[in-house]
Amino acid sequence: MDDYAEYLTSVERDQSFPYIRPKDAATLILIDRSHVIPQVLLGRRHHGQKFLPGKFVFPGGRVESADRKMAATARLDPKMEEQLMRHVKAPSPVLARALALAAVRETFEETGLLLGAKSGNVPEVLDGPWAAFLRAGFQPDLTAIHFVARAITPPGRPRRFDTRFFAADASAIAHRVSDVVGPDSELVELVWLPITEAEQLDMPAITSVMLKELETRVADGFGHDLQVPFYRMLHKRFTRELL
Repeated sequence: MDDYAEYLTSVERDQSFPYIRPKDAATLILIDRSHVIPQVLLGRRHHGQKFLPGKFVFPGGRVESADRKMAATARLDPKMEEQLMRHVKAPSPVLARALALAAVRETFEETGLLLGAKSGNVPEVLDGPWAAFLRAGFQPDLTAIHFVARAITPPGRPRRFDTRFFAADASAIAHRVSDVVGPDSELVELVWLPITEAEQLDMPAITSVMLKELETRVADGFGHDLQVPFYRMLHKRFTRELL
């Protein structure tokens, strides 16, 4: 909680912006548990980016309308679907699936790493944010996706996101596209590091918070039946609630 309070008060100290409704967003933490000490994937953002320039982050971004329409090879775990629909104004399985799909899509767009299953039914017209993913001959696979945490940027910030943090084991990576990360890309480098070493990188406080949440979840068995922390400001107080 202390780290999250630091995030809320330090990321953007100017809290005088008009109220902005947070946008749905999703991010994916890839964890390689084949090592004695598990390693996580982080990418360093380009210094030219307006948002978090030069910081190490998990791949992710806003939910697109196409994420609601994209088909997946399997449905979400029922427990995870239920957790994703809690404290949502218009809860629906479609939204829950779209959040997880957005994390998969953004990860592919930013890192070239694809979580999917081979598909022989690629649409003839490949257009929109899923085009490159489908062109690779895959459909997204949500089987290995775990819901780790949710965090809403508090009011008064110039950018607000209602972010769902997902995680997946690196063994779920089915395909890799090269030349996605580089000096002129959104992410200029990728690193796989143990969580304790990753925490030493230059990263937003919320990223550090999520690393700790992931560490706890792995220690508890990394199962779908675990509760999910929800960070937000409620009645002008920072809260951590379990979903």
